[in-house]
Amino acid sequence: MTFLSSLGKASRSAPLASKLFLLGTLSGGSIVAYSDSNTEANKKEQPKKKKVVVLGTGWAGISFLKDLDITSYDVQVVSPQNYFAFTPLLPSVTCGTVEARSIVESVRNITKKKNGEIELWEADCVKIDPANNKVHCRPVFKDDPEASQEFSLKYDYLIVAVGAQVNTFGTPGVLENCHFLKEVEDAQRIRRGVIDCFEKAILPGLTEEQRRRNLHFVIVGGGPTGVEFAAELHDFIQEDITKIYPSVKDLVKITLIQSGDHILNSFDERISSFAEQKFLRDGIVVQTGMRVVSVSDKDISVKIKSSGEVVSVPHGLIVWSTGVGTRPVISDLMEQVDQGGRRALATNEWLLVKGCENVFAVGDCASIAQRKIMGDIANIFKAADVDNSGTLTMEELQDVVDDILVRYPQVDLYLKSKHMRNITDLLADSEGNARKEVDIEAFKSALSGVDSQMKTLPATAQVAAQQGSYLAKCFNTMEHCKEHPEGPKRFRTGGHHQFRPFQYKHFGQFAPLGGDQAAAELPGDWVSAGRSTQWLWYSVYASKQVSWRTRALVVSDWTRRYIFGRDSSRI
Repeated sequence: MTFLSSLGKASRSAPLASKLFLLGTLSGGSIVAYSDSNTEANKKEQPKKKKVVVLGTGWAGISFLKDLDITSYDVQVVSPQNYFAFTPLLPSVTCGTVEARSIVESVRNITKKKNGEIELWEADCVKIDPANNKVHCRPVFKDDPEASQEFSLKYDYLIVAVGAQVNTFGTPGVLENCHFLKEVEDAQRIRRGVIDCFEKAILPGLTEEQRRRNLHFVIVGGGPTGVEFAAELHDFIQEDITKIYPSVKDLVKITLIQSGDHILNSFDERISSFAEQKFLRDGIVVQTGMRVVSVSDKDISVKIKSSGEVVSVPHGLIVWSTGVGTRPVISDLMEQVDQGGRRALATNEWLLVKGCENVFAVGDCASIAQRKIMGDIANIFKAADVDNSGTLTMEELQDVVDDILVRYPQVDLYLKSKHMRNITDLLADSEGNARKEVDIEAFKSALSGVDSQMKTLPATAQVAAQQGSYLAKCFNTMEHCKEHPEGPKRFRTGGHHQFRPFQYKHFGQFAPLGGDQAAAELPGDWVSAGRSTQWLWYSVYASKQVSWRTRALVVSDWTRRYIFGRDSSRI
């Protein structure tokens, strides 16, 4: 008792920061010691984390979240879906080659492995307020008054990755009578619609004309999505549907309408030609040089560009796949930051929205406004001319070549188009001889054609994923790069940029054409088409899945389809 009494007095008299309690256990005779002392460092409050709000869980948003070090930020996500969908396989979902559940993964499953917590709200962003660093959101639960109340979020950094919506070009009747292929729900509706067309066609009492109309499937748009859906639909009908609807198998027709002269315009012309020839052999009607002017529930009116004639075509189902347009929330933001009239948010090469200090945009909703080298040509020359001689030696130029190539990627593209190895080849005289030095006028003349190589990046999953990963890397190294910039020289103001600008690396593109055949355009001007390319497509798309779960499900769906065929049930 004397020991415990003395210990109690000592503990009461000692300051809180240095109390030490000794607890004796009578049964074990052992002593356990612990301290609740707080050092001065522990008393200090931890610096408050910057709040990052991410709008959207598509390719760009998920890539950003997967690669972001969330221990450094307070991350909040707003998206109308609580899942990520592997959109390149949506055409396969429309015909049951792959099930919808096989290509989606919960956002919470993707982010739960991170060392930190990400808050996710299932809602639509209805307005972005960059002046007050706030976003206004509306929950997707419209039928529940308690769960449909709008809310707002403050942010320190905003990542806009809401994607784009279908572009109807204002064509009458499209929204009311066409199917789209942007979301998982779209693919499921198309799948049910295809089965409905066959069920209607076999009903008694219909004329042959009515049956043909029900079984006429029209795809508007000859891009990758439209072409792949046409190929999937053809395989579905030939391999599975005709076996269970034999009475109408000869009445089925698939038509692909394209406003341009060829389908797959974004691919090498060899692939475009191969696809058209294969579709011709398969009986898929490809109509090029035609523009849709209106759509009704039973007919589609198209204008033939060569003659100006308007013809009406009966249909049973239409899939509209003609590109993307701007979402209303993005249009409203563009008006606020003096970008009205554009088709996408303009960002700089670091994906920062022009006119904003802390708003970044990635994916289909944004477009990089690459800076022209001719606008900075005088500053580049001045920065390189270290001795202020008025001429630029090749040695002086070599000191800034790397910075030029990083800051202005169009220079490298221009050199490749001219089959040149470096900038010094570009500065050669008219006879091709290397110069020892050039003046400002010769320097301008040599680089005058460089900006012609500036290109807008396509609205693809590949671009969006790379942008999301790049932006996450910038956020992860933000504090370090403030002290140790890693970007190229600032030719106007001196110093260096904090980060290297975003540079897209193209890994190629695929076009599945049905019949276990595909076409591929890969880096190095390598073009491949046929069955072996289809197996390459299988391996690439399986490897690109976001989880082992979806990877296993997709591969098992492909295997099931080979063994048992596709399911034609209307669910």
